[in-house]
Amino acid sequence: MHIIDQTYENERNGKKEHVVFSILQKKIEQKNLDEGPPMFVAQTRKHSEPLLNKEDVEQVMKNLENMKEQGKPLGKRRSLAQIKPLAAISNLYGGFTPSYPNKFWMNQKVFCDNFPYHIVFDKDMKVKQSGIHIQRIVPRLRNFDAKLNVFFNLIHPQINWSLESMSKFINQLFILETKKSMVAPEWEGRPMLQLRGQMVWMEEFECMVYLCSPRLASLKEMEDRGLHLSDIPLHDVTRDLILFNQQRLAEMELGKQLEIKKEELRKTMEQLEAEKKRTDMLLHSMLPRQVADQLRDGKRVEAGEYAQVTILFSDIVSFTSICSQSKPIDIVNMLNSLYVKFDKLTSVHDVYKVETIGDAYMVVGGLPVPVKTHAERIANMALGMMITSVEVSSPVTGDPIGIRVGIHCGPALAGVVGEKMPRYCLFGDSVNTASRMESHGMAGKIHLSSDAFSLLDGKGFHIVERGDIIVKGKGSMTTYFLEGNENATEDEILGRGIQRTSRDSGITDSDDSRRSTPEKSDMMKYSPTRSMNAGGDNYTHDKDDIIPMYYPDNENLRQGEGDRVKPVFSRSTTSDSRSTTPVSSVASGTGGQVVIGNVKAKKRAGRK
Repeated sequence: MHIIDQTYENERNGKKEHVVFSILQKKIEQKNLDEGPPMFVAQTRKHSEPLLNKEDVEQVMKNLENMKEQGKPLGKRRSLAQIKPLAAISNLYGGFTPSYPNKFWMNQKVFCDNFPYHIVFDKDMKVKQSGIHIQRIVPRLRNFDAKLNVFFNLIHPQINWSLESMSKFINQLFILETKKSMVAPEWEGRPMLQLRGQMVWMEEFECMVYLCSPRLASLKEMEDRGLHLSDIPLHDVTRDLILFNQQRLAEMELGKQLEIKKEELRKTMEQLEAEKKRTDMLLHSMLPRQVADQLRDGKRVEAGEYAQVTILFSDIVSFTSICSQSKPIDIVNMLNSLYVKFDKLTSVHDVYKVETIGDAYMVVGGLPVPVKTHAERIANMALGMMITSVEVSSPVTGDPIGIRVGIHCGPALAGVVGEKMPRYCLFGDSVNTASRMESHGMAGKIHLSSDAFSLLDGKGFHIVERGDIIVKGKGSMTTYFLEGNENATEDEILGRGIQRTSRDSGITDSDDSRRSTPEKSDMMKYSPTRSMNAGGDNYTHDKDDIIPMYYPDNENLRQGEGDRVKPVFSRSTTSDSRSTTPVSSVASGTGGQVVIGNVKAKKRAGRK
């Protein structure tokens, strides 16, 4: 290589040195080669291309030059095996010679039509030839001999408009942009067209040809410039680039749409799950959870016989008189306020609410999941009903309403009745007996049958014998009054306050496996905006508001070894319904006891 030119030019980035080298190539003659030992590569026994090295090639070239200078014949043609190494050297050093036609078999029109994006200009930058599409965009290019820099801005590389500068960057990609003042009138308001391509110097004509194509990446850019795919030649890769990029954009848009649909589907699933929970809540409020799940799975629910359950009935004293003197809406508000409190107690003691008919409220313990403490649960439920009933006032007098409660224990048959509005009903003589206990009871009293007394006796309940009474359809029966529970506090019975831990009394959490009422897991919500204002607490059973009472047969709850809580059971009939001051609504007792309604309990003791 020989340095033939070395210039310094001020570019935008400062001084840059450009060195031009001249690379000379010498071809090896392949005929009349003499076999002078050891003059040629073939005689070195390196008959394969990979074994050739620089020294062998230089030695061969030197020997050939010496033979030509001395006028010696190159020898006779040898065998093919001896010639192959020399042929390999010839190929390595440009032995291939292309063949060119004697004349150019294409006229100017065909060339300009099929290569619509090209420009030929001379060393003075005057345009000599251009493609038809460039002429359509820049109409003044049809007048030849106009300078190229008048019509275009040179975007890349950032050099001067001169043939010398272009020659130094001839291996670079050139990007030209049309000037707004030179484009056709219909291009006003459109983005300018950019052309990209390479510069090729034609020595014979002393001209430079710019072989280019539109610089486009998407159909949107093509549409903005008023171009079509037909304006790009088939042999131009720009067409494929636009189509591939458009496909990529379409896939990205499709992926974005899928993400949007996925998010919409996720929100729909959340809404569906919320609706399902509300549907389950409604279903579980009509039927026990176990029975409702079987019906939803399409299974048949067989009627079950229970050897021992505890049934409770309650009604409002003088309900007929209250109805005759009040508006219907006042009766509904009173009943709703009362039953909301009772429903909360069913969650506290895990008993099943069977139905309400008018002022009658029916609860059963020990089904559909049998438990050993069904009698204790119903007894505590009855005590809680007595306490909460005083918080509801009569719409006639404004005084707290009075209720009667009857409890009986015995066998019963339970099953689903009906298809359009199925109900879980109880059948048997025990249901009649419990109803008789309620109807033959006294206001503010919890009336027990002898069977209920036998299950509650000796378990910490304060029970007083009433004596023998005549019961309709039953004859003479010995009955009792339940007046309190010495082993439980008022907060425990009502399901409020701080839940005791396993270290205190074994309470850690509610037992899902023993749930038979929907309020244990479903939040039964009554909103006054959707219906009437019921007065008192709204029908909202949140888990934070309900503290399930501990019973020994809860599988997940175990009795701790800590100190037992002292018996506390008091109630106030003042405006503060949760006052801890022992106030009697009838008369004060002795020995630290008070009477609430007709229910006796011990004073509240401080909790550790």
